[in-house]
Order: sequence, then structure tokens, then C-alpha cells
Amino acid sequence: MFDLLNEILATLRNNKLRTALTGFAVSWGIFLLIVLLSVSRGLVNGMDAMFGQHDTETVSIRGGYAQKAYKGLKENRRVRLRDKDIAIVASQNSNVAAEVVASVTNDSAQISTSKDYLTDGYKGVYPAEIRNSGVTIEKGRFINQSDINSKRRVVVIHTESAETLFGDKDPIGQQVKICNLSFTVVGTYRQEWRRDNFIPYTTARSMSGGSDYVNNITVKLKDVRTLEESENAEKGFRSTLGRQHTFADDDSGALWIWNRFSDYLTTSSAMGVLGMAVWIIGLLTMLSGIVGVSNIMFVSVRERTHEIGVRRAIGAKPRSILRQIILESVAITTLFGYVGIVFGVLAAQGIAALTAGDGEGGHQILKDPTVDLAIAFQVTLVLIIAGALAGLFPAMKSLKIKPVEALRDE
Repeated sequence: MFDLLNEILATLRNNKLRTALTGFAVSWGIFLLIVLLSVSRGLVNGMDAMFGQHDTETVSIRGGYAQKAYKGLKENRRVRLRDKDIAIVASQNSNVAAEVVASVTNDSAQISTSKDYLTDGYKGVYPAEIRNSGVTIEKGRFINQSDINSKRRVVVIHTESAETLFGDKDPIGQQVKICNLSFTVVGTYRQEWRRDNFIPYTTARSMSGGSDYVNNITVKLKDVRTLEESENAEKGFRSTLGRQHTFADDDSGALWIWNRFSDYLTTSSAMGVLGMAVWIIGLLTMLSGIVGVSNIMFVSVRERTHEIGVRRAIGAKPRSILRQIILESVAITTLFGYVGIVFGVLAAQGIAALTAGDGEGGHQILKDPTVDLAIAFQVTLVLIIAGALAGLFPAMKSLKIKPVEALRDE
């Protein structure tokens, strides 16, 4: 082992400039691979965090404007979803719909206390809204099924709204006025981009003055696993509501549909392609360094022709010479490769530090773009394989050297 180490060090010393330039190419390739992998991981983590805030297996439906004339009805007519559509969508799509809920809003309602007031309105929801909207409860609880069944006057408000209405006082259990009716605050939540005041759907419906219009219908999918199945389920919902509201199945403007599951599958697929592309780019960048290492080993074999001939003449087996040259190549590649890994990890940590505060309280595009042990192991494996391949061809050439010819070579 010590003899092999000494021979490797001698090779490095005898070819300092050539080894340094080739080593830089290897280090640079590994450095870029680590940085690209860390950024890719950060993007994946950011996407996972974004989708993790919501139930991804849902389809949200809103009414729009029918763009086509259909069955005697004119184009550009408004399509408004109704309360009864909830049961219709659920019954006619029972094979893919696990749960169908709706929401109703009043954007002009005033929420007030003796201290202050808000004009954010309210939103009547089912308990499933907590996962559909991605809110995180900070104190208390969200709307539950007992609230729905009993039409309770309870409300869940944003943390900043609670500070406006109650100051430093704990808002849980306090009373607010909504449309001159008293509601009890049962929970507060925090989210960057919304300020909805959530009340039970049935309570909001009783306050709507007899209207049965709904703003949004959300379907929780079941037994849907592929993009094709998700799109077919979406077509089924559109067809069901098309029959109910008399518009063509291919009239895209009649309904606004957000298929979160399709978005999730598409994004996951794109992240997989991105990861593969990063590896391909990194490996191609490494290729120049690997070729350089292979050239070094070819030169090394040529310069040591006489030595190899002597070793063959005194009985050295071909595999021992093959092993020595391949191990030298692996050692050179791994040595400079680890230099690239160290600087790549430092760069990844720098990127993580720079992006740590981005999107605080909201969606962070790059989340924890660091390199874990799994990636380090994968890169190490790549280094070993690359080094072995770089030394394989020079090693095979060394086996073709005949001892007699090698001994004559000076």
C-alpha cells in the first residue's frame, strides 16, 4: 500500500503542471455538479413545501362565462354554481370524488369590535378548507363538523386581524360583530397572502338572504393516480356541470377549474427531468477532466515502459499491473474530486444562507439548497467509477507491452 502511495505521489511530482491543470478540470466539474445538485434540491424542497401547504388531490371549480352558443342559449352568458351542484357532482362522479364541498363569500361584510373594525368580509367553509387553502392554525382550532351541523356563530381570523381587533388581548373566546350578529373567535391562523375570516358554511348560507349561489366547489379526488386519470376526472366534472347549467363540454370559459393534482404530477415530473438534466450537465463538465486524467495515465504508462517490462520479466502478473494503474487513476480523480466537493459544499451552504430569508411567511423558491450525505455518496461513487474508467484504457495498453521490447526501451 505504501509503495503504491509513493508511486502515485511520484507521478504527481513528476508532472506538476499537467496534473494541476487536469486536476483543476476535475475539481471544476465536481464543483459545478455539487452546486447544480444543491440548487436542484432547493427547488424540489421549495416545490414540496408549496404543495405541502395544500391538499394536492383536489380540483377547485368556479363559475365563468360560457363562450359558445348552446341549445338556443347565447354566448358570453354567466355560469353561476349553486348549492345543489354539490350533491350532483358527488353523485354523478362517485368513482373519483371522495368528498365535495363548497364555499360562499361576502366580501363587503364588516367585522368589528369595540376597539376597531375590518372590511375583509367573511367566507363560509367546510372543515376541509383548512387543507384546501393551506392555512396553518396558530391558536385555537378551525371550523369543525359540529359547527356545520349546529350552524354555530364561530369565526377563525388571521393573526394580524386579531391584533387589529383585540390588540394584545388573547382573541380566543372573544366576540366580534359580523353583519350585526355576534360571533365567537375560536381560532387564529397565519398566512402571507390571505386575510379571510372563516365561518361555518351553513351559518354563511343562513345569512345569504335566501341565495343559493356558491363561489367555489372543491372536489377531493379518490382512486386517481395518473395524469390521464386526473384529466379524465376533470372532464367528468365539467360534463356534469355542463348538463346542469347547459353549456358545451368543450366550452373552456364556462368554468374555471384548478386541478391541483395535475399540477402536482406535472411539477413532480419536471423536477425529475431537472434532476436528470443536472446530472447530465455535471457529468459532461467532468468529462474534460476525466479525459485529462486518462491522458496523464497514458503518458505515465509510456514513461514507465521499461519499469513495466522489468516487473513483467520477474513474474508480475498482468492483473497486478492493471490494478496499480487503475488505482493510480482513481486516486488522482478522487483527490481532486474531493477538492471540488469541499468547495461545492461551501458554495451550497453560501446559497442556503443567502436564500434563508426569502419568502419568509410565504412560498420560498429555494428551500434548504444543501447537499446531504446521499448526494455526497453518489458523487463519491461517480468519482470512483470515473477514475476507474480513466485508467482502464491506459492499463489495457500496458498489458500489451512485451517484456523483451520493454527491456530494450530506454
